[in-house]
Amino acid sequence: MVRMLPIWASGILLITASSNQQSFVIQQARTMNRHLSHSLQIPPASMSIFNVLTMMVGVVLYERLFVPFAFRLTKNPSGITCLQRMGVGFVVSIFATLVSALVEIKRKSVAAKYNLLDSPNATIPISVFWLVPQYCLHGVAEVFMVVGHLEFLYDQSPESMRSTATALYCITTAIGNYVGTLLVTLVHKYSGNERNWLPDRNLNRGRLECYYFLISGIQVVNLIYYLICAWFYTYKPLEEIGDINKQEDMEKDIEKIKHENLLEG
Repeated sequence: MVRMLPIWASGILLITASSNQQSFVIQQARTMNRHLSHSLQIPPASMSIFNVLTMMVGVVLYERLFVPFAFRLTKNPSGITCLQRMGVGFVVSIFATLVSALVEIKRKSVAAKYNLLDSPNATIPISVFWLVPQYCLHGVAEVFMVVGHLEFLYDQSPESMRSTATALYCITTAIGNYVGTLLVTLVHKYSGNERNWLPDRNLNRGRLECYYFLISGIQVVNLIYYLICAWFYTYKPLEEIGDINKQEDMEKDIEKIKHENLLEG
């Protein structure tokens, strides 16, 4: 169980990177053009639907298309190993935060063009759908990382501790969100008063893109840490996994026999 903890801990910063989708991205959406028609506009918080849809579609495409294709190359029934799947998720997450930074630069450039930098409540003439790519990339990252993380914790943990190992993922989510809150607090406190990266009132005068670049840099360091841990990690022996599966099958057969005996009695 202890040997899994370094790889388990690497998933914390992925949650930290995606935690801003429920805060700063919503603030960005409020300043952008959200109209679908003259009278219909998208609520800012509803933009997260693109993340959810990407995850739903991504899981299906992964199982139906990616796994059979990867199987031809790797001969692995799962297409790629759970550690490889997590690694892909880390890389996609880095691209997601980089895209977030570029979109913020674009949003502020349009605000400057129309002299709206000092009007935090004004609607900047840029479509809110500019935010969709980062939502989709975070969704793709979770398809690879979250599922791979859960698969790793379940398969590689001792049989008697599988429920505990799976619960570790929930702890990862909690710690990741706390780390995100701590990081925002530190950046807000130490990024200065004149050009604070994360201002309280006017996001247009902030430097949110610098925060996204900071998150990207931290994720790169985390990716290097993960690659080192994955390189030295030793998978649970196949014989042990096979014995566990046989034991589970025997327990199921015993329970089935007991159930049939009760019915006959």
